[in-house]
Amino acid sequence: MLDRLERERATSAARALSAQEAERQRIAAELHDEIGQTLTAVLLELKRVADHAPPPARDELHEVQETIRTSLDEIRRIARRLRPGVLEELGLVSALKALAAEFSTAGLTVRHALDGDLTGLGRDVELVLYRVAQEGLTNVARHARARAADLRLSWTPDGVDLRIRDDGTGLRGAAEGAGIQGMRERALLIGAELSVGPADGTGTGTEVHLRVPASDEDR
Repeated sequence: MLDRLERERATSAARALSAQEAERQRIAAELHDEIGQTLTAVLLELKRVADHAPPPARDELHEVQETIRTSLDEIRRIARRLRPGVLEELGLVSALKALAAEFSTAGLTVRHALDGDLTGLGRDVELVLYRVAQEGLTNVARHARARAADLRLSWTPDGVDLRIRDDGTGLRGAAEGAGIQGMRERALLIGAELSVGPADGTGTGTEVHLRVPASDEDR
């Protein structure tokens, strides 16, 4: 009875994860194919108008072009995050390296330490690891006011550990937002455990720790 319930739970979790990703891919395709193409057409039309406009109006049109171009770049960036093609094409380690590079900006350095041999985790586990890392780094970039963050993924005797640690301002008693709640839901889908707390004993910085238990094949 318990084995049957566990199989049903695993099947239901896999379906939920698959449905989430299918919806993300649909939204990403609409952003890229519909909104992206529309803005590209607007840019071309603005260029045509600007080329024939008098100097004062031409300068204003160029400013509008730059605003639209920036918005188009942001839409493409969002679409890439919704549909992590690099995960499917190059594997988990390369995808996490690309993620660390993407979040490394002039004000934030993201270091990574990733075990090279992480094959055999399964598509659902890889997807959850990637999404938790993505959301964790997004929170660092948006809220932590950190200068540096560490992204670590490694085998342990009990399974796989993912850690995102920053040197920012810490949680300071803030309530969990939708991002952390989403990470917890994803962790439950694969039977993993997620903890979010201070990065050290002083309350400085935050650490997101995802513990993925080893499957029967890995034990």
